[in-house]
Amino acid sequence: MRKKLFIETLGCAMNVRDSEHMIAELTSKEDFDVIDNYQDADLILINTCSVREKPVQKLFSEIGHFNKKKKEGAKIGVCGCTASHLGDEIIKRAPYVDFVLGARNVSKITKVLDKKGSVEVDIDFDESTYAFSDFRNSMHKALINISIGCDKQCTFCIVPNTRGDEISIPAELIVQEARKAAKSGAKEIFLLGQNVNNYGKKFSDGKKGIDFSDLLNMISEIDEVERIRFTSPHPLHMDDKFLEVFASNPKVCKSMHMPLQSGSSKILKDMKRGYTKEWFLDRAFKLRDMVGDVHISTDVIVAFPGESDVDFEETMDVVEQVKFEQMFSFKYSPRPLTKAADMVQVDSEIAAKRLKRLQDRQTEIIDEISAQQMGKIYDVYFEELRSGGGIAGRSDNNFMIQVQGSEELLGKIVPVKITNPKRMVLYGEVI
Repeated sequence: MRKKLFIETLGCAMNVRDSEHMIAELTSKEDFDVIDNYQDADLILINTCSVREKPVQKLFSEIGHFNKKKKEGAKIGVCGCTASHLGDEIIKRAPYVDFVLGARNVSKITKVLDKKGSVEVDIDFDESTYAFSDFRNSMHKALINISIGCDKQCTFCIVPNTRGDEISIPAELIVQEARKAAKSGAKEIFLLGQNVNNYGKKFSDGKKGIDFSDLLNMISEIDEVERIRFTSPHPLHMDDKFLEVFASNPKVCKSMHMPLQSGSSKILKDMKRGYTKEWFLDRAFKLRDMVGDVHISTDVIVAFPGESDVDFEETMDVVEQVKFEQMFSFKYSPRPLTKAADMVQVDSEIAAKRLKRLQDRQTEIIDEISAQQMGKIYDVYFEELRSGGGIAGRSDNNFMIQVQGSEELLGKIVPVKITNPKRMVLYGEVI
């Protein structure tokens, strides 16, 4: 009789892919089936995020809740980035947790399953050549890791301490995985890494010779692949070759996530981001010039330690100049094991006011951009059924677009005319 698995995933797309890898290993090697109700599960996994403080706080309330409601004999495993940095502290605080599995140790899931109290959190463990079993949440889009870890030391970021040093996954494994996914129906390949355009700097075997631009071209040669997306590129590595491949390769979607973090060169230096305001603007303007309808999204941290009113105005200046189509913005959140946590913090009320001003202006910009989409025609790749007879997907340049339609449209790329643009979704009609 097959066992039942429930998994809750917190955090980024890489965590989503890590969860898919764990599901694949458990369903193929340990006779588990995935279910939606944790109360019926034989195994409950929580795949955690530690980039900000709130997900960490949520973890212990979640596992406490699961422990009270789970069926007798069910196991609880804590996985992911918080598992990496807290390790056995999780079991000390919550002794009913059966095992802890770090973000760099996903391939060990079947090994820790029956070892009560097991803690596997080695951030130097190399999974870059491990061939995971196959599982995907979506038939239409394939998430593929192209690297593990991060070689940056941003002073606000805990990721190098939870995912270890950056190692690129061999190109042949990536292409093989992309080809297999495409042949099974996934028209879109989504490449994942902490800094995707730093790909190729380090492989396990020490070889070099291929960079991210080359990898994009290799994947685009797969006939069944129609769209390629990726996240997140680092502004520091946005050289001309990368931008030219992005602009000229018709299969590379014209959507670029450029994490700004701050518009102040002083703060960027304190963050150890490696670029200046001027470099970021140069790359953004070049993108706009090369691709007229490019969709640029970003991340912004408000009130990083030492941020003055002048520094914040520099951020607002970049927002005004670039006019991002999407922004993820947060107040600075001190994280353990990072240098910024020991710096002088900005007053919380000042931070809140700055964040509100930034988000209010960004909302205005998005409303302006959305209104400009009225009457435009986009090719939409439909992936998601919605309530009320709706079906949604994304344009090449990443607008979320919804029409009235049935599941017959799922997995198809269809032209849509925008008839009712809203802030978060553009509504339209199939032509």
